[in-house]
Amino acid sequence: MFIRQNIAEMSGYVPGFQPQEDGWIKLNTNENPYPPSPKVVEAIRAELVNDGERLRKYPDAACRAGREAAAGLYGYPADWLIMANGSDELLNNLIRACAAEGEEIAYLHPSYSYYATLARVQGARVRTFPVTEDGEIGDFPDRYSGRLLLLTNPNAPLGLSWNVDEVAALAVRCSGLLVVDEAYADFAEQDCLELVRTLPNVVVTRTLSKSYSLAGMRLGLAVARPEIVTALDKIRDHYNLDRLAQVALVAALEDQDYFRDCVARIRAGRERFRQELLQLDYRVLPSGGNYVFASPPDRDGRRLYQGLFDRKILVRYFSDPVLAHGVRISIGTDEEMTWALAAMAEIG
Repeated sequence: MFIRQNIAEMSGYVPGFQPQEDGWIKLNTNENPYPPSPKVVEAIRAELVNDGERLRKYPDAACRAGREAAAGLYGYPADWLIMANGSDELLNNLIRACAAEGEEIAYLHPSYSYYATLARVQGARVRTFPVTEDGEIGDFPDRYSGRLLLLTNPNAPLGLSWNVDEVAALAVRCSGLLVVDEAYADFAEQDCLELVRTLPNVVVTRTLSKSYSLAGMRLGLAVARPEIVTALDKIRDHYNLDRLAQVALVAALEDQDYFRDCVARIRAGRERFRQELLQLDYRVLPSGGNYVFASPPDRDGRRLYQGLFDRKILVRYFSDPVLAHGVRISIGTDEEMTWALAAMAEIG
C-alpha cells in the first residue's frame, strides 16, 4: 500500500454542486451574486500588459503588497498578517502547525464540514461540541486542553453569531489556539479582529470569496501574532498566490466603497428574504452570513431541496440529522430571491 491508511479509508470533502449548463439559479455555495470591484478587473488587465510579459516571472513569495493593504485596512502591522490561497489553506496549515498525528483538535457541530477532512488528512483526533440553534455550546469544559479549537463565526450553516465577549471567554478557556473562522464576518454586526491584539491564542481567518466576490481567485488571509505568522510562512507553498491573485487582492481591499455597497445590498436582501419566508410559515434563523438556514412547515429539508432542484434552483441540503429539517440558502440578486420565494410558496 503506497497511500497512508487513514487517507485511503477516509471520504473526501464534497463541495456544493456546480452545474455545467446555464439556466440554474445558484444559491448553494454562498457565492456573491454581484461582480467584484471594477478596480479588480482593471488591476488584472494591467498585470497582463505586453502580452503577459510579467507572467513569466515568479510572483512575490511574501505577497508584501497584500499584507500591507490588509495591514492598513485592519490596523495591524504587516508582520501580523499572512495571505493565502483561500482561507482553506490557512485552516489546513494551522492544523498542520499545531497538531501532530494523534493530537486533538476540536470544532462545533454543526459547522464547516471541511474541518473533519483536514483533521483526517493530518491524522489528528477530533472532538466536537454540539451547538444549538440558539448558540448554546454543549459540554465545553472549563479548560479545553486540545491543540486547537475552530470556531466558525458566524456559524455555517446556521448563521448564528457569537459576540466579541463570548468569543473572548471561550478563548480564555482554551489551552491551545482558538481559530475564529470569519468567512462571513463582513455580513455580521461585529467581528473578533481586536481579540488578536489582546489574547495571544486567538487567530482570525478571512476569505475574499464571499464579501469581495472573488471565489474564483482563491484568496484568504489571517491575522495572528507574528510568531504564528512565521510558523505558517514556513509550511505554506512559497508561491501560494500567483501574480493575478495578488493584484486582485490589493485592488479589492483598497476599494472599500464598492465593498461596503455590495455588503449592504446583500444584508438588505437577506432580511427581506427572511421576513417573506416567515410569512410562508417557514422557520428561519437570524443570520450573520450571506445566507439563511430555513425549515419548511413540515421540517422536511430533503423534500424542499428536491422541489427546488426540480425547478433548477440550487440550495444546500445536509443529510446530517441535526440539519436535515432545513436547507441553507445563499442570498442572490433580488430577482433570484423572488424566483426562489415563488418556488418555495408553491412547494409549501
